[in-house]
Amino acid sequence: MRDISNQDKTESIASLQSTINKLENALSQMTRNGANTTLVKKRLKAVHIGLTLLEHVWNQRPHPHTQEDLAEARIVITGLFPSIENSYAKSKTGSPQRTLLERRRKALELAVQAIDEFAPQ
Repeated sequence: MRDISNQDKTESIASLQSTINKLENALSQMTRNGANTTLVKKRLKAVHIGLTLLEHVWNQRPHPHTQEDLAEARIVITGLFPSIENSYAKSKTGSPQRTLLERRRKALELAVQAIDEFAPQ
């Protein structure tokens, strides 16, 4: 976990921040439309926790999360992988979408590793 290059760290943090922004926009739109927001809220919380843990491991920033929060975040994040893999398989080689998905997958994998350091399964 600590042998990650600075470039991978920067890309992973940026990817998670982008994912959070995307989820916040989705939540806002769904709220305006009166749609059920439970799943988006869970995903947003989980990605926030993942980002916080990566920043804790890499930049020694504190994190306020309980073991229960970490365990739930891990479940939610790992639940995102099939969707990412499906989108990745449909994307074109060398496309910006594929690059985004590769970075998102790597960032989420690293977030799960960081969570596992604090909430072993």
